[in-house]
Amino acid sequence: MPFPLIALQTFGLLKGLPPETLATAGERMHEGTFARRAVVLNKGEPSHALGFLIEGRLQAVDFTLDGREVGIYFVEPGDYFGELSIVDGEPNAEFIISVARSRAAFLPREIARRLMFESPVVAERISTRLARRLRSTASQRRLLGLPSPFQRLCAQLLMLIEHQQSDQPVVHAPPTHQEIAIMIDASRETVTRAFQALQAQRILRRDGDLLRIEDLAQLRAIAEGKRAAPKA
Repeated sequence: MPFPLIALQTFGLLKGLPPETLATAGERMHEGTFARRAVVLNKGEPSHALGFLIEGRLQAVDFTLDGREVGIYFVEPGDYFGELSIVDGEPNAEFIISVARSRAAFLPREIARRLMFESPVVAERISTRLARRLRSTASQRRLLGLPSPFQRLCAQLLMLIEHQQSDQPVVHAPPTHQEIAIMIDASRETVTRAFQALQAQRILRRDGDLLRIEDLAQLRAIAEGKRAAPKA
């Protein structure tokens, strides 16, 4: 059964493409469902299809030489993944795992490559995304070099913030403590204690599905080592 046209139009990469182009893509797509912690793409294996997340949440992860898991970035509904291997034909550079029960659609590699290289709009979106990903990865590496888990947590929160220039910067649908622990190379218990301290100092506040940053200057000062980590 072809993937519905209306659903294809919700994917940012495909938005605004001609209906006939979308229809061709939809005819070749197939879906997959993944339990929590399932491997969606394996590191070291080539991608045979470009993935689009329909629902759930995915995370790119890798492992250090001593076997510790490190989170790199998240994939949210409407986003795509596995594009680097589609572009150059080389194996995937990281694992993609589901951090919640997830559903994804997959577009075969040959169709995806045709879209990437024949559509200027798609090519620009892919290029911009790869550039942004490179910058984010470089920032993540610098973050892991910070001396304390508390500093790394604050630096990670700064990277996750949306609308930093607004009066009330927020993190939408913040990662769980375990997910953040993987990203900053710390234990979940350490992350939980740090969150409690930041909330006690009114530096941040939980508000439903939002994490509101109440004192951006103080959060940045801790991340930069200019202020000692507060006590819970």
